[in-house]
Amino acid sequence: METRSEHALEKRNLAILVIAQGYLGAQMPILFTIGGLAGQALAPNPCLATLPISLIVLGSMLTATPISAFMQRFGRAAGFIVGALGGATGAAFSAWGLASSSFGIFLFGSLLTGIYMSAQGFYRFAAADDASDAFRPKAISYVMAAGLASAVIGPQLVKVTADAMVTTFLGTYLTVIAINLTGAFLFFFLNIKTPPKRSAVSAGRSRLQLLKTPKVLVAIICAMVTYALMNLVMTSTPLAVVGCGFTKDNAADIVSAHVLAMFAPSFFTGHLIARFGAERIVATGLFILTGAGMVALSGTDLSNFFVALILLGLGWNFGFIGATSMLTSAHAPEERGRVQGMNDMMVFGCVTLASLASGGLMNCSGGSPVEGWTAVNLAMAPFLTLAGGALIWLILQTRAGRSRAG
Repeated sequence: METRSEHALEKRNLAILVIAQGYLGAQMPILFTIGGLAGQALAPNPCLATLPISLIVLGSMLTATPISAFMQRFGRAAGFIVGALGGATGAAFSAWGLASSSFGIFLFGSLLTGIYMSAQGFYRFAAADDASDAFRPKAISYVMAAGLASAVIGPQLVKVTADAMVTTFLGTYLTVIAINLTGAFLFFFLNIKTPPKRSAVSAGRSRLQLLKTPKVLVAIICAMVTYALMNLVMTSTPLAVVGCGFTKDNAADIVSAHVLAMFAPSFFTGHLIARFGAERIVATGLFILTGAGMVALSGTDLSNFFVALILLGLGWNFGFIGATSMLTSAHAPEERGRVQGMNDMMVFGCVTLASLASGGLMNCSGGSPVEGWTAVNLAMAPFLTLAGGALIWLILQTRAGRSRAG
C-alpha cells in the first residue's frame, strides 16, 4: 500500500518532469524549425540542407543506450542533467558555426545536441517508473502533454530571436544555451528510485530475447514508424513552406500548430489507452498519419500545410504514446535500462534515416518544391503498411494465445 509521503514524492517528480518537458523541451521545435533553414544557408549542396537535423537525431541514437545505462546506475536526475549540458554544448557549437559560416562546426554542434534529445526521450519513461499499472499510461500522457508549452514557447522564440542579431538565427541558438543551463537545475529536485542492481538470477531477458517477445517487437516497430514518419514530413515542412512562396513566420506558425497537435491529445490519450487498449490507439494513430499524407498530397495552399501537419501531430501522439505504453507493460523492472535504451536507439536510428531522406527527397527528387513535397509524402506509404501489418499480427497472436489458454 502506498504511503502518503510516497504519493507526495511521486506527484513532485511528475510535476518536475512536466515542467522540464514544457521548458527544456521548447528547444526541439526551435531547432527543427530553423535547423533546415540554417543548414540550407550554410551547406555547399542544397541536398544537405536537413543534415543538421539528421545529426541531432543521430546523436540521440548514438547516446540512447549509454544514457539509459548511466541512468540505470546513477539515477534519472543525473542523466537528465547530462542531457541538458549536452544541449547547451551543442547549441554553443552551432552558434559558433553560424558566426564563422562553418558548416562543419554547425554539424558538430547538431550532433552534440542529440545528447539532449536522447535524454528528453526518457522523461516519459521516468514518469512511468514509480507509477501503478493503472496510472502508468496517464503519467506518460501528462508528461507528453507538457509539450503544449514547448509548442507555444519554441516557435515564438524563433520569431523573436531569428533576426535579433546580424547573423540570422545566432540569437536563437544563444537562447537555446540559456534554456539548457537554467533548466538543468530542475533535476536537482527530482528523486526517482533507481532499480535494484541485477543479480545473476534476476538479470532479466537479453536484448535478443526481448526482441523475440511479440509485444516488445511490435511496440518498437510502431514507435519507429510513427516517429520516423513524423520526422520525415516535419523536417521538410519549413523548406516546403518557404519554397512554395510563404514566409519563415508562416513556417514557424505551421510548426507551432503541428507541435500543439502532437501534445494536446496527451491530456486524454492515457485515458483512451486505459479504456480501449494500447493496440487500438496505435492503430488509430496510423490511420490519422495516412490522412495527413493524403491532405499534403492534395495541394500546397497554406491551409493544406496547416491541416496536414496538425494531422501528422495527432497521428504521432496516438501512435507513439500507445507504443510507449505497450513497451512499458512488456518488461520487468530489471530489464528497464536494457529495453528502453534499445527501443530509443532503434527509434532514433530510423528517425535519423528519415531526416536524411527528407532533405534528399525535398530538394533533390524533383525540379520544384511541389514535386519534392509530393515525394516526401508518398514515401510514408510502405512504412505505414509495415506498422499496420505488425499490429494486426500481434492482435492475432494475442487472440491465438488466449484461445490456447482457454
